[in-house]
Amino acid sequence: MSSDDNAISSKIQSDTPSDDNGATSSETPLDTTSANTGSTSSKRSDAPSVDDNASSFQKQLAIDLVQTVLSKGDLSKWAESAHIERHRSLDVYHDFQLKSHNNLNIQEKSICEGENSGESGSIAATPGPMSGLEPCPLLIEAWKELSKAVVNFENEPVGTVAALDTAKDSLNYDQVFVRDFIPAGLAYLLKREPQIVKKFLLKTVRLQSAEKKIDQFKLGDGVMPASFKVCHQNDLNTKEAIVADFGESAIGRVAPVDSGFWWIILLHAYTKSTGDTTLALCSPIQNGIRLILALCLSEGFDTFPTLLCADGCCMIDRRMGVYGYPIEIQALFFMALRCASKYLQHQKDGEDLIELINKRLQALSYHIREYFWLDLPQLNNIYRYKTEEYSHTAVNKFNVMPDSLPEWLFDFMPRKGGYFIGNVSPSRMDFRWFCLGNFVAILSSLATSEQSKAIMDLVEERWQELVGEMPLKACYPAMENHEWQIVTGCDPKNTRWSYHNGGSWPVLLWLLTAVCIKTGRPHIAQKAVELAERRLMKDKWPEYYDGKRGRYVGKQARKFQTWSIAGYIVAKMMLENPSLASIITLEDYCQGRARPVLRRSRSWSCSTDEPKPMY
Repeated sequence: MSSDDNAISSKIQSDTPSDDNGATSSETPLDTTSANTGSTSSKRSDAPSVDDNASSFQKQLAIDLVQTVLSKGDLSKWAESAHIERHRSLDVYHDFQLKSHNNLNIQEKSICEGENSGESGSIAATPGPMSGLEPCPLLIEAWKELSKAVVNFENEPVGTVAALDTAKDSLNYDQVFVRDFIPAGLAYLLKREPQIVKKFLLKTVRLQSAEKKIDQFKLGDGVMPASFKVCHQNDLNTKEAIVADFGESAIGRVAPVDSGFWWIILLHAYTKSTGDTTLALCSPIQNGIRLILALCLSEGFDTFPTLLCADGCCMIDRRMGVYGYPIEIQALFFMALRCASKYLQHQKDGEDLIELINKRLQALSYHIREYFWLDLPQLNNIYRYKTEEYSHTAVNKFNVMPDSLPEWLFDFMPRKGGYFIGNVSPSRMDFRWFCLGNFVAILSSLATSEQSKAIMDLVEERWQELVGEMPLKACYPAMENHEWQIVTGCDPKNTRWSYHNGGSWPVLLWLLTAVCIKTGRPHIAQKAVELAERRLMKDKWPEYYDGKRGRYVGKQARKFQTWSIAGYIVAKMMLENPSLASIITLEDYCQGRARPVLRRSRSWSCSTDEPKPMY
């Protein structure tokens, strides 16, 4: 470990709360459940083998389920309230409900047997199955593959490589990407092995402070790296160094806007899952948060609260016409601001930053909810827009031409449902569906409860278009012919229904599962996971799939893609224990004390017996 890391670790350890006898407390919220039930959690310093016996995990999982939201009483209430009008998925829902009851009975029996035998278990004891008595072979295989992707620096895990496809040139897939590590980090947090996440957060914040120059032009101090690689500095492979890429080696030479936001969100997930606030409050982490906020909250020429971005600054890291104010960045920005406000200390400039955060959150939430939202009534309003309006009384505030409405949109928009469109700027509305931005809007509560329901309605109503045979479309619809030539610059990788241009990405399973749990519709995620399980391992965990229905392995997709593997693991674990989704979801956000009123674009209301969000 480097001297800087030693200093950071010493500072964190000195700040760790102690009990009356001076002993350091290591109990976390996830450990409290087993302590209260008389079960002793056995913590391991080394990573458990994926072939460990699953029985201890089953007992601990049963305890967690019985003591949390899926207790016997709560489950019956939840199942009763979850009887909603979803004509396409009632059968799937009832199957899920029946499985939940059966699993609960099995797990309660395991508790009794464990208590009688005096055995104890820990969720970290095995990455094995989430339901039934036997391990899930696919989940065990996924954990094996994920463990192969772990990258070590000075004998400590610091992240996971993007892919381990030996059949193709590595390019930059042998690096640790910040955005790619998020599902892997969540998987290890849910598995109660947070050390790799802690080291990742510390290493990346150190890289943030490095000098960042591209063609003699210096980047902002708050920019986080897109990726980093562990290199050896001599022939004996004994001297290690970490080399960061801030966009200077990327295909489009664009610095990542989303890396800093994902870093803050992962910090929040780590703190919430472990109960360890000392990491978030240590000096290097606090400085990293401040640098990101200073970069994003600076005042300039823009009249919108949204962030102005270039193409290629997010998950869609190539030219795809998402320049301007892409919904993915705005949703991540909103979520990162909310997470940062929880941990930002009030000393130094903390008070001023918190005030700036609160003001920006209010303005940003209003702007996105009002101008990015699209449902059938709002679509009809845009269809009848007048142009060349002036003054504050203008209805068509961005001077959008009704003739710019694409033909596909009229058939795609259901009567009940809606979504946040991809982009809004002067005389431009990008009406494409972008999955990540909409789902992060639900997780962060940027979307109101009504809007969240409408987004899930859209997913159900347009299941074949957005999910098909392999979850889940990153973008819909695909650009073709002349439009593809103009917008992508004839990009041979982003051809129609491939890669970012309408391709299907298994990594999005974890996001789908988290939002389904938050909105009380786990049956949707269950159906999607079952679709993915039919092919993922057989196809060797590809990065993406091609075709309108996702029927074909991507023509340039890497195999053994780490975030495809991790996305499945997180989805599976959350489905079997929905309380785990709480580490990545935020509570409702209201402007001031009153819930904002949706004007001009209220979605069709759903029945009053909709299930309430679980978190």
